[in-house]
Amino acid sequence: MARAIALTEHGRDTATPNPAVGCVIVKDDEVIGEGWHERAGGPHAEIVALKAATRSPEGATVYVSLEPCAHHGRTPPCADALIAAKVGRVVAALEDPNPLVNGAGAATLRDAGIRVDFGLMAAQAEEAHIGFLSRMRRGRPWIRVKTAASLDGRIALANGESRWITGEPARRDVHALRARSCAILTGIGTVLRDNPDLTVRYVDCKRQPRRVLIDSNLEVPLDSKILKGEPPIIFTVSPDVRRRKALKDLGVEVLQAPADRYKPSKTDLAAIAKELAARGFNEVMVETGGKLSGSLVAAGVVDEIVFYFAPKLMGDSAQAMFALPEMTRLEQALRPRMIDVRLLGEDLRVVARFDP
Repeated sequence: MARAIALTEHGRDTATPNPAVGCVIVKDDEVIGEGWHERAGGPHAEIVALKAATRSPEGATVYVSLEPCAHHGRTPPCADALIAAKVGRVVAALEDPNPLVNGAGAATLRDAGIRVDFGLMAAQAEEAHIGFLSRMRRGRPWIRVKTAASLDGRIALANGESRWITGEPARRDVHALRARSCAILTGIGTVLRDNPDLTVRYVDCKRQPRRVLIDSNLEVPLDSKILKGEPPIIFTVSPDVRRRKALKDLGVEVLQAPADRYKPSKTDLAAIAKELAARGFNEVMVETGGKLSGSLVAAGVVDEIVFYFAPKLMGDSAQAMFALPEMTRLEQALRPRMIDVRLLGEDLRVVARFDP
């Protein structure tokens, strides 16, 4: 099972919106086949492993990171292929919460006399499929905020200067996080201030994440870097027909977002998260300033924050990481749980998660 979960890495960047499942077939204590799901529309991990088998899989045990499917989608059901191969047992780390599967794969296999067991290395499989599971269970992607700051928690000087707070190892790590994301989300403030590309450049990447811009008033300049290459998705509450047409002429997808009920001039961030899930985005990375980052956290749609702390002190006038509502009691403080702390060159990376 450890090998099956390791194989998920091969398809992680490209299988979206499907889960990047890994599969290993074992017979007489020997691995006779393995595979992973490379991309939507291509063969699933079980099919790849069966085709790669060096011996007959009859009676073999199949280790798979997620329950085999039993429905006809872009490809035939994996459960049927396993039955046809006459395997003896299927060990799946997790049940698939996709309503099209959700136990049906296991039931199909058991009806055919194949033993099915769940739970082996479930925690590791949860991590491997974190975005897909979030989208299926909660109807929104796994949303990860990245922030680079000084040791005193400042992301830019008062005049907006922020390049570069952290060193090259941290920046390369950021690009690795971009590469695994289905989409990168930013706000208009960041575009107007920094004019970022928001593309993967420093690491290998089989496909560029889709770029998503929250631009409530359609202020994005038409020569912005984010409008180059594959057009982004823009969420807005603006009714400006002229600006919409100018953007659509560039191929940009402009979506009318629901307005925040407390701030009608702003977008409803929870509704945007649901729309991103509906479009098949499993993991979304947020790279933006303190205002939008704080608003996303306050809206309760952030699952994980990746902090990069540089050995610098930037002072009280510099910009803070998160613009959050004022708190009057310490009990009101948000409490993400730190799950990983490590050095990257001279910088410190801290990964923290909010419990569901």
